[in-house]
Amino acid sequence: MGTMCGRFAVTTDPALLAQKIQAIDESTASSASSGDKDVAGANYSAGPNYNVAPTTTISSVVKRHTEPEDESTRRVRSMRWGLIPPWVKTAQDGGPDTKGPLLINARADKVTSSPAFRNSAKNKRCLIPMDGWYEWRPNADKKAKSPFYMYADDGELLFMAGLWTTWRPQGAPKDAPPLLSCTIITTDAAGPLAEIHDRMPLTISAPDWDRWIDPDAPIDEGLLRGHGDLDRIAVREVSRLVNSVRNNGPELIEPAEPEEMGLF
Repeated sequence: MGTMCGRFAVTTDPALLAQKIQAIDESTASSASSGDKDVAGANYSAGPNYNVAPTTTISSVVKRHTEPEDESTRRVRSMRWGLIPPWVKTAQDGGPDTKGPLLINARADKVTSSPAFRNSAKNKRCLIPMDGWYEWRPNADKKAKSPFYMYADDGELLFMAGLWTTWRPQGAPKDAPPLLSCTIITTDAAGPLAEIHDRMPLTISAPDWDRWIDPDAPIDEGLLRGHGDLDRIAVREVSRLVNSVRNNGPELIEPAEPEEMGLF
């Protein structure tokens, strides 16, 4: 059924997110200090984004040490959505050569074995906060697919399991800030979500956040097999405005109008 989780919505400013989850906000530092267009350029907006698409710069939550011996702390960092493994070659413009597939999703059952993901799975796991995500369900008439929005019915953010990595252009000085990139882990859809699509992002519930992103602990296989926040997720059909990346506003997550279902 093709890729899963190719679009989502996030309306919380990174600084506010950091405050909410008691994290250090490193989002502006990492985007401003890196001259890379994927991080610092027009692609990044701290404002609400109702139609986040691959290669956009998004907020990600990691846990890192400042000094090797200190306790690791939560940090909010800006990352390009679409993992760029460290071995990716440098293109002529100095950025990564991204001719291959966009690694926006990683299958939960493959993260520890796949060459693209297994190093990140060891100690570069992150959380990707979002208000909700979009999925398209094929219709009986095989014509246009209907978009649905999956979101937390308590109005709070959902946190998806992710992996991240660093990439540096060939010959870059050791102290040059790397390009940070991430991928969202997906798993088999469960409950009512399975009627929309066969895959869904892997949710991590608040009590498990630190265990998931702990840089000093091995990956928790139990969390990889779980559905942390499934009971919080609600579904509604939305308008086909979301089909175009050019559309971006709160109307994208509004319930679809009856006459809109099947007009296009």
